[in-house]
Amino acid sequence: MPDAAAHLPFFYGSISRAEAEEHLKLAGMADGLFLLRQCLRSLGGYVLSLVYDLRFHHYPIERQLNGTYAIAGGKPHCGPAELCEFYSKDADGLPCPLRKPCNRPSGMEPQPGVFDSLRNSMVRDYVRQTWKLEGDALEQAVISQAPQVEKLIATTAHERMPWYHSSISREEAEHKLYSGSQHDGKFLLRPRKEQGTYALSLIYGKTVYHYLINQDKSGKYCIPEGTKFDTLWQLVEYLKLKADGLIYCLKEICPNASASIAAVTAAPTLPVHPSTPRRNDTLNSDGYTPEPACLSKSQGEKSRVLPMDTSVYESPYSDPEELKDKKLFLKRENLMIDEVELGSGNFGCVRKGVYKMRKKQIDVAIKVLKSTNEKAEKEEMMKEAQIMHQLDNPYIVRIIGVCKAEALMLVMEMAIAGPLNKFLAAKKEEVPVSNVVELMHQVAMGMKYLEEKNFVHRDLAARNVLLVNQHYAKISDFGLSKALGADDSYYTARSAGKWPLKWYAPECINYRKFSSRSDVWSYGVTMWEALTYGQKPYKKMKGPEVIKFIEEGKRMDCPPECPPDIYTLMRDCWIYKWEDRPSFSDVEQRVRIYYYSLASKAEEVSEAPQAEEATST
Repeated sequence: MPDAAAHLPFFYGSISRAEAEEHLKLAGMADGLFLLRQCLRSLGGYVLSLVYDLRFHHYPIERQLNGTYAIAGGKPHCGPAELCEFYSKDADGLPCPLRKPCNRPSGMEPQPGVFDSLRNSMVRDYVRQTWKLEGDALEQAVISQAPQVEKLIATTAHERMPWYHSSISREEAEHKLYSGSQHDGKFLLRPRKEQGTYALSLIYGKTVYHYLINQDKSGKYCIPEGTKFDTLWQLVEYLKLKADGLIYCLKEICPNASASIAAVTAAPTLPVHPSTPRRNDTLNSDGYTPEPACLSKSQGEKSRVLPMDTSVYESPYSDPEELKDKKLFLKRENLMIDEVELGSGNFGCVRKGVYKMRKKQIDVAIKVLKSTNEKAEKEEMMKEAQIMHQLDNPYIVRIIGVCKAEALMLVMEMAIAGPLNKFLAAKKEEVPVSNVVELMHQVAMGMKYLEEKNFVHRDLAARNVLLVNQHYAKISDFGLSKALGADDSYYTARSAGKWPLKWYAPECINYRKFSSRSDVWSYGVTMWEALTYGQKPYKKMKGPEVIKFIEEGKRMDCPPECPPDIYTLMRDCWIYKWEDRPSFSDVEQRVRIYYYSLASKAEEVSEAPQAEEATST
């Protein structure tokens, strides 16, 4: 998971206060010289180290409950880069504006912290254990949901540290510390019998001292009257640098041999994710598997259904027993059609239904073709079915199959919350920008999958992104899609037909050439729709006016609430020459980095954060 500041040349990662000051000294000590580093106290936070009047000033930057970043008492900003840009123009409480970045020397990468080296494997372990996922479904879940589980993972990271002894008494701790070398500062950490409390045992002058570690109501850890930390490992790392109330700094680890041996491979005791049976488990008597509750409030989040909790995250055919029966054409007796109509169009209508499989029943959406439709429409639906039948990705609406009965019916996964543009227009006040970026990141993952499979969508738009819930999007409507040959980068359409010109790249309109890079253009338009909460692109322009507008080098303006980095990506999606546009692999990575910078693991916690001192670190 990339750090929100990893791309900044003046970000040094996990370095100490003294190391930061040394870098600033070497860079000349000019007023306004600054760098950014990880904060050892606040999870996901930073420290701004600044020079003024030949003195060093250090300002903690905390990630707030709403996902923004702020210096205590200062204005919030959507990311560390935006915060530094603001203070370069306005001191706003600092002794002077940020004038010159102290960039890392050539070849120097940001220093990883103790948790950084464990984070990816721990997130993977957590997702695998919690949702029982493997393969591509696991990889997609790790990428998509890492920000939602990172804080839970961080709170258990101490269990993988060699200084953590999970089940020893005070007497056993003293015995371990007295065994072997008895250097000042030798230490270990252990849980106490009183739940939620720990003891830090430290040797100094041949005497062992035991320090109580409490957890306050907001979940922060501290030695009484000491500095507060989000996690135990941060507390330990900090006390290695500064005694802060201890008789001596932490110097030498008293290792837990069993923990150190298993540290790389053993999974920690992870927070329990309450869940109902998975889709291949026992069903209720009515054949319906209810959606599970999500992370509990005690774990830092309100009830929220993550993509992996839903019945349409993994393929209906992920069970090998079900896969045996996978066919394009379905038996009518296994399909129950509800009278509820989800939508309609020239082709016919979409109805709710239930499809009975070998071991389970699943909710489905059924695209019913009008009986009066011509042969061409039926051929188009079959073409769409054959394309979709080849695709299997959590962020794409999967097809279950086709049923020929009273009408030709395309049976698909259910995405009950409807089209993205209508959802956002109706719920603008309830959906923050971070949530919109989360959904667009999922769309980028789905499109990256299509790009890897050599599929061109040709009709990507907000109306064709369906929501399972507020935090889970799926790409739909593959009626215009085309599979490219293994060596083809684009294909040429034979005729224009009824095309969504406002979403089309110049080469599609001018030369009828379509590729994944023309889908990237459409993704930029879809992102604009999402960030305007469902507005129509190009306002009231007609097709010829849109073409003229683009050919003149003009592009749509930045939506009012759109972050600058996201608008920059939009503009890159709208580069005129298709070969100069980013690939979906690049697009997904860029949206992911920004999504991670916005995502807050505590944004839904009801308790307000405690105020922190402005100058300590």
